[in-house]
Amino acid sequence: MKSKDLSALLDEPACAHNTKSKSGCAKPKPGATAGGCAFDGAQIAMLPIGDVAHIVHGSIACAGNSWDNRGTRSSGPKLFKIGMTTDLTEQDIIMGRGEKRLFHSIKQAIDGYQPAAVFVYNTCVPALTGDDVEAVCQAAEQRWGTPVISIDAAGFYGAKNLGSRISGETMVKRVCGGREPDPIPEGIERPDFKIHDICLIGEYNIAGELWHILPLFDELGLRVLCTLSGDARFREVQTMHRSEVNMMVCSRALVNVARRLQETYGTPWFEGSFYGVRDVSQALRDFARIIDDPDLTARTEAVIAREEARAEAALAPWRERLQGRKVLLYTGGVKSWSVISALQDLGMTVVASGTRKSTEEDKARIRELMGEDAVMIEEGNPRTLIDMVHDQGVDILIAGGRNLYTALKARLPFLDINQEREFGYAGYTGMEELARQLCLTIESPIWEVVRRPPPWARSAATTQSSSAQPPAVATSIDSESATLEVRHA
Repeated sequence: MKSKDLSALLDEPACAHNTKSKSGCAKPKPGATAGGCAFDGAQIAMLPIGDVAHIVHGSIACAGNSWDNRGTRSSGPKLFKIGMTTDLTEQDIIMGRGEKRLFHSIKQAIDGYQPAAVFVYNTCVPALTGDDVEAVCQAAEQRWGTPVISIDAAGFYGAKNLGSRISGETMVKRVCGGREPDPIPEGIERPDFKIHDICLIGEYNIAGELWHILPLFDELGLRVLCTLSGDARFREVQTMHRSEVNMMVCSRALVNVARRLQETYGTPWFEGSFYGVRDVSQALRDFARIIDDPDLTARTEAVIAREEARAEAALAPWRERLQGRKVLLYTGGVKSWSVISALQDLGMTVVASGTRKSTEEDKARIRELMGEDAVMIEEGNPRTLIDMVHDQGVDILIAGGRNLYTALKARLPFLDINQEREFGYAGYTGMEELARQLCLTIESPIWEVVRRPPPWARSAATTQSSSAQPPAVATSIDSESATLEVRHA
């Protein structure tokens, strides 16, 4: 990818912070790719497209260390679960066999799996040696008649968000507009019930969260042409240009896709979240507001009233158990604010939120939800987190999986909120699941057990008490300790 194209993606016009004196996203720094490089961002953004063969052109480690690290789910094809790589070795680099290996890898993927398309991800080594990945992909597409898309997002280009934007830009340029949507089946539309086409951008169907939302859209008459890229198909991505409105699902990594579709096809877009009762209702209202169909607006308000009443009744017993509990939320990006709304809906208090990967817009939303004095943690090492737990009287740590052992060492309840989780928390039904998991975690009897003094400490305390007091009093200290003392006597 040319340097001017990378600069354009870093200087994203749709990001509000570009109006400030120091415009543009953060430039990459050597060695500062903790949390993911550009290749990692491109791969995880497009990997959920289930019927595509995803080939990593590079060494085996690039594919093995990052493959399928999101808990995304598919309702159909599972081809994205098969890790494919050209597995370049030192000999391939020295002898210049990289392009030939890629060509044969594409052939093997097409012959063996008949994918709807092939995505080829460039990585650092072939980018440095100068492999012409785009030319190989074009030759393979002409040879076998299957779309072969080159995603040039080598790791050293920058951070994860940049890689996601590169892959999104590729989809808009090479894939969107490739076909027209399927016609609406007869008998569905009525004079008072018109079907409207929408798209969700930045929704990855983590733990099946998308499936909590789709029934609401079906009831409202909103046909989801494509979710980029949770549970998506290649042919669905080709129809995104026909959407009436796009929603950025609480994520700025693919904001360039929404902006480019608006510039090219005139499709309006908005940013929203499916975490928390208030945010789900607001997202549905935003769709109705932008589409501006009176019948849709009426249906939307009716559905919201019904679902909020049902959610209120379902969450009431959970809210009683969670009311006033203190949470330390240490995550990044959009989860730094979108999850706060859901926790506040349950009556919990968020004492601090991590902002390591958050944008200025994310931080502004945190202040809006928590107040101007909101505590934001930019870099939270284990010592900092544990100190805050003790100082603030925190009841539970909600963070990514890498902080699990920090919580366990501190004997603190922990809930995984990152993309590796097994439970979906989006939508009205997702709120019930979130409340259930919070209660199961906080109220687990294991915490009372692990926080007790060890048996030898209890025995020592009992011995000291026995020597200092009359024997008759020693038996009232603790039944277990007293029994031990009698046996010793």
